[in-house]
Amino acid sequence: MKIVVDAMGGDYAPQSVIKGVVEALKELDVDIALVGLQDKIEAELANHTYSKERLEIIHAPEIVEMKDSATVTLRKKKKSSISVGINLLKDPQYQAFISAGNTGAVVAASTIYLGMIPGVARPGIGLVIPTLKDFSFIIDVGATTDPKAKHLQQWALMAEIYSHVVLGVDNPKVGLLNIGEEASKGTGFAKETHKFMADRLKNFIGNIEANEIFMGTCDCIICDGFAGNIVIKVAQSLMEGAAALLRREIKKSPIALLGAALMKSRLNHIKRHADYSEYGGAPLLGVNGIVMISHGRSSPKAIKNAIRAARGEIEHNIIASIRKEIGE
Repeated sequence: MKIVVDAMGGDYAPQSVIKGVVEALKELDVDIALVGLQDKIEAELANHTYSKERLEIIHAPEIVEMKDSATVTLRKKKKSSISVGINLLKDPQYQAFISAGNTGAVVAASTIYLGMIPGVARPGIGLVIPTLKDFSFIIDVGATTDPKAKHLQQWALMAEIYSHVVLGVDNPKVGLLNIGEEASKGTGFAKETHKFMADRLKNFIGNIEANEIFMGTCDCIICDGFAGNIVIKVAQSLMEGAAALLRREIKKSPIALLGAALMKSRLNHIKRHADYSEYGGAPLLGVNGIVMISHGRSSPKAIKNAIRAARGEIEHNIIASIRKEIGE
C-alpha cells in the first residue's frame, strides 16, 4: 500500500512531516509518496536514514498557506501539494492522502476532485477523542458549519460504520450534542435533527450535553462543524492549561515534587491517553477516498500515527463499508 503525504502542510513543515514519515517507514509496513517542493524535500531527507525504495517524491511547485481561502486555492493553486496529492488518489496505486495543512483547502479539494460517496451530501471531519471509558468518535469538527438535519444523520451513519469497522466498537451508540437531554431542548435545528435521527437510527440514544463528551456516555457524538470545532479547541486549550498549571504548582513544593516523581509512570499514562498525537489524524468522511487531516502543529509522532490511522482505514476498506451501508 502507498500513502500520499503533503510534505508542505503544517506549521513545522517540511521538517516535522518528513521526520514523521521516516519514523513510519521504520515502524509500519507502508510505502510513502511525499508531495511538495522537491528540492526542500530532498534537502531534509538528507538528514535521515530511510528505505529509499519505499519512498517516492512527487514535485508540486505551489504551497497553500494557512491564511489562503479554500476557493482561491482551488482556482489559483492547482499545482499545490494539496491539489496534486489529492488528485493522486484517482490512481489505484495511491490509497490515502494525509495533510497537516490548510483544512479548508483539503476539504474543498477532496470534495471537488474525489467527489462524494453516493448518498452522502456533505463531508464531515471525524476525530477520536479520549474519554473516561476509553475513547469516542466525534463528527463534524470543522468541515461543514451550516448543515441540514439529513447531513448530521448521514455523519451519524458514517460514524457508526467507522467506529465499528476501524475502531472495533461493537454496536456503537450515537448521541446528538445539545444543551439538554430532552428532545424539546435546543434550537429549532436541534429539535428537527433529533427527530430526524430518532426516526432513522436504531442506535440513537438522544441528546447528550457538553459535560458528557469526555465521560464516555456514547461512542459517536454528532454535531455541526461550528460546535464541534469549538469543542475540540476548548478541550485542547483546557488540557494544555491544566498541564501547565499542574507543573507550576508542583515546582512550588518539595513534597509535591516527590509525589510527582512517585507518580511519574501514572502521569505519563494520563498524558499519553489525552495526547492528540497518539490518535493520528482526523478522517474526512463522505468523500470518495481516504483523506486524513492532521493538526497544524503536528509533531513527527502525530504524522507517524496519522499514517498508522490511514493504514487502518485502507486495511479495513472503510470506503467500501460506507458505500454499502449508506446504499442500504
